[in-house]
Amino acid sequence: MAAAPMQLNTDARGVRSVAFRALGTACALQFRCADQGRALRFVAESLDWLTRFEMKFSRFRPDSLVSRINASAGREWVPVDPEMERMLDLAESVHRLTGGLLDAAMLPLLRVWDWRLARERLPEAEAVEAARLLSDWVKVRREPGRVLLTEVGMGLDFGGFGKEFAVDQIVTIGRRHGLTDLLVDLGHDLVALGGNGRHPFWHVGMQDGVHPERCCGGLAISGLAVCASGDYARRFEHNGVRYGHILDKRTGWPVRHGLRAVTVVAQNCMVAGIHSTSAFILGLHEGRDFVEAAPGVEACLQDERGLLLTRNFHRHLVQEAVPQTQSSNP
Repeated sequence: MAAAPMQLNTDARGVRSVAFRALGTACALQFRCADQGRALRFVAESLDWLTRFEMKFSRFRPDSLVSRINASAGREWVPVDPEMERMLDLAESVHRLTGGLLDAAMLPLLRVWDWRLARERLPEAEAVEAARLLSDWVKVRREPGRVLLTEVGMGLDFGGFGKEFAVDQIVTIGRRHGLTDLLVDLGHDLVALGGNGRHPFWHVGMQDGVHPERCCGGLAISGLAVCASGDYARRFEHNGVRYGHILDKRTGWPVRHGLRAVTVVAQNCMVAGIHSTSAFILGLHEGRDFVEAAPGVEACLQDERGLLLTRNFHRHLVQEAVPQTQSSNP
């Protein structure tokens, strides 16, 4: 649950900032606003929205609506309100856009890949396959005002796009408060509007997927979203094999094809997040092709050999720390 900010700081450029935790991750808002009262109202409304969002849609809260839906799997229909209807609509759209790569019904697979246990012992192949067969949006039935998970053991998890959806909603709140210079960062999924008081843009670092302690470049972003996916932050090794937290629903196993990171720039955070995760699952060249098929979406894909950029990603770069950049051709 989002906590009340301890302090709203203001720097020499007039940029106000507040850091907090929400949706299980570190978050920050940075914005320029001369009116102290309006600034505080924006922060308060944003944190209140995040708290209510988490209370309803977090599968980690036993009293949330999504937990009630999951607890009723294979037994009964569950009434849903318009907000849940909207999230289910988004889940269906994401599933269709990604050809099923991103599936809000993947909770059985997420459960079988319990990272605390998998570090010591990988799940049995039979358990993974059984969970994979349950992890299927096609098995979710919907009627106006209610939803049914048709088989026992099914479950919904909106983690594949929920944080990105939240970023876009906070941006909407900021616009409603008249903010034109704003950076919303929820766990490094972000949207930047306007500039940072020194430049007509915000500077965003690209974390190096091979050497996570450094950045592999910088982006100048205004009026756009940036999302990154990779196995550099959440991973473990078992018997010398590296496993990340992003699962490929086609196999039921973590992605392991050598791609280390994908950074995507797009018009909004939902689009950026969908394409960064999907491209990471698809791999270097197929992922690049998936991004290039989407209007207004650009990506930087990184493996051990260097960076592969989509045709117009360079327009967002302000620096490149990794010299070996692969050709955009296969």
